[in-house]
Amino acid sequence: MSGEDRQSRLAQEHKERQAQRAEQATKTKRNIFIGAGAAVVVVAGGVIAATTLIGGNSEGSTSAAESSPTASASSALPTTPIAPTAPADASKVSCSYRKDTSGSPAKKVGMPPGKPNLKLKTMTITTNHGAIVIDLATAQAPCSVNSLAFLAKKNFYDDTKCHRLATPENSGLAMLQCGDPQAKADGKNPTDGQGSSGYVFNDENLGGIPFTKGTVALAQPQEAANQNGSQFWFSLGDETAQLGADYTPFGVVSKGMDILDKVYKGGWITNPDDITGDGGSTAPKIPVVIKDVKLS
Repeated sequence: MSGEDRQSRLAQEHKERQAQRAEQATKTKRNIFIGAGAAVVVVAGGVIAATTLIGGNSEGSTSAAESSPTASASSALPTTPIAPTAPADASKVSCSYRKDTSGSPAKKVGMPPGKPNLKLKTMTITTNHGAIVIDLATAQAPCSVNSLAFLAKKNFYDDTKCHRLATPENSGLAMLQCGDPQAKADGKNPTDGQGSSGYVFNDENLGGIPFTKGTVALAQPQEAANQNGSQFWFSLGDETAQLGADYTPFGVVSKGMDILDKVYKGGWITNPDDITGDGGSTAPKIPVVIKDVKLS
């Protein structure tokens, strides 16, 4: 299918979804989505159907319709602990990664090694606002941490933008989603949230850490288990704990929650041109640019 045909199909599906939502708006609460680019599959957190359209890295704009969350966000560090787990036997742990065949636009840097480094403890994300440090659940999610470490070494995340700010008002959740290498995060690009690393891998640690404030997890399409890629999200409030155990939690923020709270309180930009209509491009009004990622 050509890029034009795919775009036309997505636009038609968008219109059909809008009509369905309008009909059901008075009966049910808006569906909650979180996800990462996938072929013709609606994803949780608003990251969805694959397309050949690719976003760039221009600076974000606030010229689109704008709103601000009313829910309060404390800068106190989260209290959710990482459940203790016996050290894994490195000789028995291996990881498998496979090509992403969904058609999502990808920044390909190869495949991670099959043997993970089980000694990794922290992930430091340096942003334009400062450093965010994550205590890693390496024993519980070794292949997820292995993928993140591989992408970090390849500078995959450098100069990428966090493309989606979800709040109780726009999606029923509280989160910041990052990891799409193609995202413009300007509230205008219709395909934000669809970029990937070109490979996928299986779920881990499902239900191992509640999605309360401070938890960090991988994004993947709803009802498409074992399709993890490069995208991940920070829980910014306990509203996100309502999600089912369908996403891989790999750590908890131990430093930099004040940065995330500032972004959360700054509100979001509504993107009227989101081709899926599911909120995948609700960019934060305060731009978040990842400058570097390191695992140690």
